[in-house]
Amino acid sequence: MGTRKKVHAFVRVKPTDDFAHEMIKYGDDNKSIDIHLKRDTRKGVVNNQQTDWSFKLDGVLHDASQDVVYETVAKEVVSQALDGYNGTIMCYGQTGAGKTYTMTGATENYKHRGILPRALQQVFRMIEERPTHAITVRVSYLEIYNESLFDLLSTLPYVGPSVTPMTIVENPQGVFIKGLSVHLTSQEEDAFSLLFEGETNRIIASHTMNKNSSRSHCIFTIYVEAHSRTLSDEKYITSKINLVDLAGSERLGKSGSEGRVLKEATYINKSLSFLEQAIIALGDQKRDHIPFRQCKLTHALKDSLGGNCNMVLVTNIYGEAAQLEETLSSLRFASRMKLVTTEPAVNEKYDAERMVKNLEKELALLKQELAIHDSLANRTFVTYDPMDEIQIAEINSQVRRYLEGTLDEIDIINLRQIQEVFNQFRVVLSQQEQEVESALRMKYTLIDKNDFAAISAVQKAKLMDADGHLVGEPDGQGFGLGLAPFSTKPGRKSKSKKTFKEQLRPSTPPSKPIAFQEFKNERGSEINRIFKENKSILNERRKRASETTQRINTIKREIDVTKEALNFQKSLREKQGEYENKGLMIIDEEEFLLILKLKDLKKQYRSEYQDLRDLRAEIQYCQRLVDQCRHRLLMEFDIWYNESFVIPEDTQMALKPGGSIRPGMVPVNRIVSLGEDDQDRFSQLQQSVLPEGPDSISFYNAKVKTEQKHNYLKTMTGLQQAHRK
Repeated sequence: MGTRKKVHAFVRVKPTDDFAHEMIKYGDDNKSIDIHLKRDTRKGVVNNQQTDWSFKLDGVLHDASQDVVYETVAKEVVSQALDGYNGTIMCYGQTGAGKTYTMTGATENYKHRGILPRALQQVFRMIEERPTHAITVRVSYLEIYNESLFDLLSTLPYVGPSVTPMTIVENPQGVFIKGLSVHLTSQEEDAFSLLFEGETNRIIASHTMNKNSSRSHCIFTIYVEAHSRTLSDEKYITSKINLVDLAGSERLGKSGSEGRVLKEATYINKSLSFLEQAIIALGDQKRDHIPFRQCKLTHALKDSLGGNCNMVLVTNIYGEAAQLEETLSSLRFASRMKLVTTEPAVNEKYDAERMVKNLEKELALLKQELAIHDSLANRTFVTYDPMDEIQIAEINSQVRRYLEGTLDEIDIINLRQIQEVFNQFRVVLSQQEQEVESALRMKYTLIDKNDFAAISAVQKAKLMDADGHLVGEPDGQGFGLGLAPFSTKPGRKSKSKKTFKEQLRPSTPPSKPIAFQEFKNERGSEINRIFKENKSILNERRKRASETTQRINTIKREIDVTKEALNFQKSLREKQGEYENKGLMIIDEEEFLLILKLKDLKKQYRSEYQDLRDLRAEIQYCQRLVDQCRHRLLMEFDIWYNESFVIPEDTQMALKPGGSIRPGMVPVNRIVSLGEDDQDRFSQLQQSVLPEGPDSISFYNAKVKTEQKHNYLKTMTGLQQAHRK
């Protein structure tokens, strides 16, 4: 079992211009907060009213940024989760005090993201740093509203609403929610998409204290399972991180809640009261019974409250004098929480079937090792011990150099080494496949052929034909989504050589997407050709920059591995004793080769980085050319469309040379969506965001996709309703 430890409790003060400096004081160590109230003279001379309180905490976060809050509160909990320790981070406080901002943050701004998206980002960053483990990540999003359980991810097409109501179930492994969907996420962007999907389904309401008040408790859970890639390790670890955003407590007299909001407030206050009772019971060492089953909130968090996990509480408070009574209540809750102890321990599990197979393989391997040892009489030493991380890293480096052509052959030492060579071939291949898939996802919107819901949605939007081909014209290296030109639709034969304008002028004006295709083939063909050429050059430069970035990352990883191996050799030399010859340190051949390799890698890194800087400058220049061409193409189309279809025929004479109206004087709205597809917008977003934060691509990409999905569903619903009418 693990060592018992106290729950960490922090206080975050909401910034305000009306801070009560005379009533609220912070300790010099920034770990205590003192509250002072003026004595009420109306109660007479004999007055036993308490006027001073002092609260000891693990930290007071005053005017703290989201970065500082995460580093202080959550980073260590998330880090230990990948080592097998469960973790819980809970935000508690009065309504409007900033709990949801602390936990989720502002999803519209990457810098203002909260603990939850940062935790997801840290998990996937740490997975990348652990190539020796196969780590899977799953997530779920639970909402407790008016003592009912809801799955915030049930709106996904492959989940659907549950037929039976969700229930809380206990078993020897712990507490779990029966009927709650758990989703596998293979990359950071997928996890962000699930987060944003759940956030759009949360229940909020407005009252005097907060115009976007959360009316439910929400628990976002990250499940981690890590298997070692080594042959004989049948043991694996599991963990989960509960990120809890509690609904705010409120005094009904101040919030002015009525009707449905009043009912919600009653349920919220009741569940928070039961939560406080459970915390008081946990803090009392003499209590045998803990009332977890009084409400759904405490029952669902039974594992987290005083269980096998690292727990952190963030209490959000106001700094204003008018809210001092609620602030005292929140600080009392934080003090009680500090009395609760937990017993974190690594969650280790054993795969019995894998254990038997591994033992059988181990036995066969040892027999083969001994046979080779007997047959090779000229070999003086053969090691039978499993390989350590340094040896595996060296084999990985040899495999990479062999694939690159810089190493002619890999020397055979023993069967373990041969097996590890094949294993590292598999690891390198998997990494390359992931890099290729990541590059494709950055440039294209990929649709799974087995995802019938997504294919159906695309076909309904007329972006795919019945044969499964995307509709549109070739654009650079891929196909852009759009409508096919009128002249290219199947089943239509041209009966005459009339122009597009002559065909449609007598009737209503054509839709702008169709007219735009014809414009690019006729009057705007030259500028469209230049636009495509510039865009093709831009895409080629982006591709080269992406390949260069991948090479830089590969070199950086190899530099890290080489440094680690070199440090190991140095420490080994120091343990065995150092030798000098005429004042010069004597090193062995392996350490000398590592030094040469590190020097060569650093030279390659500097060269590739300079190439990347040059490519970025070219991309910036090409982007300006593409933007200028697009602007001119749209402006020319604007003029042509109005001259051809909008302006009455009796005014056409005025537009001719010598007339009183010059082309372009007719006011129209600028058409942006015709020439600028999703790939262009995403590329421009990358250009503006990457210099400030390269890690923000997945965050914004998931946000854009979620908004596009909901806008599409909203549009389709509106069209269906209009069709029924």
